Amino acid sequence: MSQRTERLAGEIRAVLGEALARGGIKDPRVQDAGIITFTHVRLTGDLRQARAFFTVHGADESAMERVRQGLTRAGGYLRHMLGQRLGTKVTPSLTFEIDRVFEQEAKIDALLRQVAEAPEAPEAPGSPEAPEVVEPDESGDS
Repeated sequence: MSQRTERLAGEIRAVLGEALARGGIKDPRVQDAGIITFTHVRLTGDLRQARAFFTVHGADESAMERVRQGLTRAGGYLRHMLGQRLGTKVTPSLTFEIDRVFEQEAKIDALLRQVAEAPEAPEAPGSPEAPEVVEPDESGDS
């Protein structure tokens, strides 16, 4: 991303977060969800479309989907807010996606713990798991 795109994405993320913090979104699917965090925003190169990724702390999949629907419903209001605050020639259209990074991180962390806690079995020489040791040839023939 270019520097301008990154700056604009950060501004969009800030405006969206501010709209949530001030209670600007009246949809009960959003208001009653708990703590919603916009993790990052991706913009297209022409700055006409923005994908806002969010997560809801402590929510299951169905609750996050309801929040996504509520945010999508409030998309026109949020786009209007962006237009007022950004001052760009074109206000990007918004789509909202659930950010699954934290779920993936938790799964990887659990797998790493599982591997770390598993007892290591000593490998016997000649076993299929043990690497075969090859002595270098002293004759110089390769």
